[in-house]
Amino acid sequence: MTRTDSFRVPPQLSRIRQAREHFLAGRPLPDGVPGDLGSAWRRASFFGVRPDLAAVPAAPTGPDAPLPAAARPVLERLAPTLETGDRSVIVADERCRVLCWLGRRSQHTLRRDLSEEAVGHNSAALALRRGGRAEVHGPEHFLDLWQDVSAVSVPLRLPGAARALGTVTVVSGLCADRGPHPDAALVEATAAAIEAGLAGRAPHPPERLILDAFLRESAGGQPAVALDGRSRLVSEEAARLLSPEALRGLERYAAALLGGDVPEAHAGDGAPGSRPDSAPEIRLGEGLVARPVPVRQADAVVGVVAVARADAAGRATRRPVAAGPAGALAGDSVPWRHAVDRAVDLARTPGPLLLTGERGTGKTALGRAVLRGPDGATEPLTVDAASAPDGELEDLRPYLTSHQDRRGRTDDRITRPLLLRHVERLGQRDVAALIALLEARPELPLVVTRTPGTEIGPCLSRLLDTMAARSVTLPPLRERPEDLTALLSHLTPAPAPGHPRLTWTLDAVQALERHSWPGNVTQLAHLVREMAWHRRATGPVRRDELPDAVREQPASRHLGTIERAERETILEALRTHGGNKARAAAALGIARATLYRKLRGYR
Repeated sequence: MTRTDSFRVPPQLSRIRQAREHFLAGRPLPDGVPGDLGSAWRRASFFGVRPDLAAVPAAPTGPDAPLPAAARPVLERLAPTLETGDRSVIVADERCRVLCWLGRRSQHTLRRDLSEEAVGHNSAALALRRGGRAEVHGPEHFLDLWQDVSAVSVPLRLPGAARALGTVTVVSGLCADRGPHPDAALVEATAAAIEAGLAGRAPHPPERLILDAFLRESAGGQPAVALDGRSRLVSEEAARLLSPEALRGLERYAAALLGGDVPEAHAGDGAPGSRPDSAPEIRLGEGLVARPVPVRQADAVVGVVAVARADAAGRATRRPVAAGPAGALAGDSVPWRHAVDRAVDLARTPGPLLLTGERGTGKTALGRAVLRGPDGATEPLTVDAASAPDGELEDLRPYLTSHQDRRGRTDDRITRPLLLRHVERLGQRDVAALIALLEARPELPLVVTRTPGTEIGPCLSRLLDTMAARSVTLPPLRERPEDLTALLSHLTPAPAPGHPRLTWTLDAVQALERHSWPGNVTQLAHLVREMAWHRRATGPVRRDELPDAVREQPASRHLGTIERAERETILEALRTHGGNKARAAAALGIARATLYRKLRGYR
């Protein structure tokens, strides 16, 4: 039984209340419910959250923890204001665990864990996911406990840091409308005061701490790698020693550690200035082990630095240059490997897989690869909704569900996986056919690709919402410029007999890396083919041979968070030593050639 009848819901929210009651009763959502709200409720149901959870007081946090230590003085200053009203202020960490709170309303509505996995849709989890202020009102919450409250949350960050350390939330009685929350200014001011207190306790941004740890561990030519979940720094020795598979293993471990999935007892001591001698080692294959050490700021893990070495049971070897996957699947950047690995993992279990991304990002190539399987023997049946007439999928459905063709004979195609391209272009008949197909054969190996930007109907929107838990978003090429060299190698056609293979000058590659690539890998492949087939000059492709739109790009490129910190450190060393690159390189503990190479990369 819900609490929605125990108070009067404002008229503006009555439609949301009715939609929530439909959802909890197992009935379809009515039209007009915001898509992101319906998706949030479905995620809560997928996580197994019970809507009738009761209030649970939060466990007290140690007085030495930096975030609550910075927040408590601010809450004490707010006490006179909160004691006279029906409001509460709640401070939670980066995993939505409540650290401290103040106010009357929290006594009856507080849960110690505000993550979506624990309590469903709420403003604190939404603010962390969006990276900015978020509001949730009454019936928009998944829990019965919060049907009569409105909440507004903002993330807490240190100056210059991209990663949020937590959230601050103001909870009040149900507002008369869905927004803006009347306490939005209060929560912003509270967050600013807490961040000012944190800044006084942590003078360096997380990226600087990670860079300092990396420079310390890579001194003397050690094979060191630094990761923060978004980008990585790899020393020259580590680049020669570690294969892409070994680096991906370190990235998975770092992601688990940053997400709290590795117990701290097994993560080593990452205090400032510590060495990794006490941290456990993980095996990377190829006769290598690594000792990952967390880099901590305040009470949060903000990065990982790992030093590799030869295993005592074997001898590490320099990795050979191995042939990677063909064409559009080439690349070893963190966002690309994360997307590919997640797609492969999801494809191993029954159920449809949804691949989304801009045009030309490789959705079809990845879909075919995961449906073919490791041996590549099974070619999927492909239906392209952009070119097929409405009804094509409907014609296939009868014998896909009955395991027979139109004449009653067994058809080989029913044993083949199905790849449905451009699902956003499906007509109404084929949308209905797809829904019926999934109801009749939920175990059918199916990959669906979608390019955002096309308006879709409510039926298809609801169907895509059900696939949200099994979806992968492919990064655009402009977000993984480090993959460009591998893509050029794999996209270049084989040369004619007696002709050399197409190569590229450094200036040309840098121009390609700086281009925005609105058509992504497909556009790059077209450019490479044009150069290979129609170019008349000899030698490597020069920058002045590239099309004007590619050649005339701004000189700067997008830098990752660690790269920006590294660049600032190098520039600071150059200023300190009057522009003398040899002295700056010596002060940084890197070779002068490395300093020149990094400066070229920042242009």
